[in-house]
Amino acid sequence: MEREQKVQAIVEALKQAYPDPQCALHYKKDYELMIAVRLSAQCTDKRVNEITPALFAAYPTLEAMAQADIADVEELVRSCGFYKHKARDIVLACQMLLTQYGGKVPDTMDALLKLPGVGRKTANLLLGDLYKTPGVVVCDTHCIRICGLLGLSHGKEPEKVEKQLREILPPEESSDFCHRIVLHGRAVCIARRPQCQSCTLAPYCDYVNRG
Repeated sequence: MEREQKVQAIVEALKQAYPDPQCALHYKKDYELMIAVRLSAQCTDKRVNEITPALFAAYPTLEAMAQADIADVEELVRSCGFYKHKARDIVLACQMLLTQYGGKVPDTMDALLKLPGVGRKTANLLLGDLYKTPGVVVCDTHCIRICGLLGLSHGKEPEKVEKQLREILPPEESSDFCHRIVLHGRAVCIARRPQCQSCTLAPYCDYVNRG
């Protein structure tokens, strides 16, 4: 099977399996997604969703979050790990949104990367989910691992894998593709016990076909 045909087949199989690829993090406002993604580093989405209701209730507006005492935010996010760094980044990023970006999460990679705590993975997710920007690739651990098994990418460095996937994925499908890969990694292609026998991607998977 040619590479382009393989990619299209994988995209279609994932669309059939996961027709509604929503971000697992809960949010209502653009900056809330930025905050939730920052909290999700080295932490499960489930845990973040348990933390954010109280955080967003304590600071219900961007202005309130920007004016928050970092020590108070630390206490609210303590259970998600690395809480001191995360609390500082959240407050400083919210301040920057107000002072430099008119109170809105920016819609370009360059601007997003200037925000404290925002790297390429976070920036790509924000661009895809908030602005439906074509061509974004969110290279989290599920994406890197599963795309490597499928033979769509090689290596484990996020920026290199992102570049490889950008070159082969249809731009209009790439953001949803990454969400679907995460769902697939949690449900079927589980790191320590992959369910290859019931995997919809098995016909296209290099790992399976190598036996």
